[in-house]
Amino acid sequence: MNTEDEKKMWEEFTRTGKGRDELVMRYLPLIKYVVGRMAVTPPSGLDYEDVLSFGVFGLLDAVDKFDPSKGFVFQTYAIPRIRGAILDELRKCDWFSRTGREKVQKYNRAMEKVLRDKGEMRDELIMSEMGIDAEEYYEVQELASRGYITSLDDTTPLDDGDVSVEATLADDRESAADRLDDESDREQLREALSELPDRERQMLSLYYYEGLTLKEIGAIMGVTESRVSQIHGKGLSMLRTILKAKMNAW
Repeated sequence: MNTEDEKKMWEEFTRTGKGRDELVMRYLPLIKYVVGRMAVTPPSGLDYEDVLSFGVFGLLDAVDKFDPSKGFVFQTYAIPRIRGAILDELRKCDWFSRTGREKVQKYNRAMEKVLRDKGEMRDELIMSEMGIDAEEYYEVQELASRGYITSLDDTTPLDDGDVSVEATLADDRESAADRLDDESDREQLREALSELPDRERQMLSLYYYEGLTLKEIGAIMGVTESRVSQIHGKGLSMLRTILKAKMNAW
């Protein structure tokens, strides 16, 4: 529940329109919380502080449109809007050139073929299928990692309880979540996770099940935060490929 101070601030703002800045300042830490739960690698020319500033737009919008009389917790209302504002601004940066997108598509197709033909997805097999060297391969992984800046989580834990986070990226393909309506489908996901290489499985486990940030995971794995983001993107690419193969087999 909101504290008494928060209730009074909202009552004042709702009644008179005063105190907006105070409310924004009170909830600014929520932006860092949201960014910490997003696997974001800022594009060239931007840094972490820029990403935080994007979240301010979402927070301002949430404060202006929130109606406390409906009984919702503000954090529940604000988190998807902060996340959506960040994603909107990042998309405006046009991370991928046409060539970059083609490389990522080639990478995804190579993983699908290697999994289908070899039954596993090791880096050297994927590189061989793509016909590229290690330097080019990790460059493609870096590009691919930027395509996975949203979480697979259905909820985000807060002190007030779990907060639902709706997907903010349009995707007309059937998602893995759409197939997880019963225990048999969830078992398919567990099996897919078990088929990932140890490093990618550890990364996704720490991020999605333990709730650690990329920085914390980097400290555990002994790699940079940027490298963690790459591993995160690679892990999700592999997981999607495995699930796609399983879905096609259903």
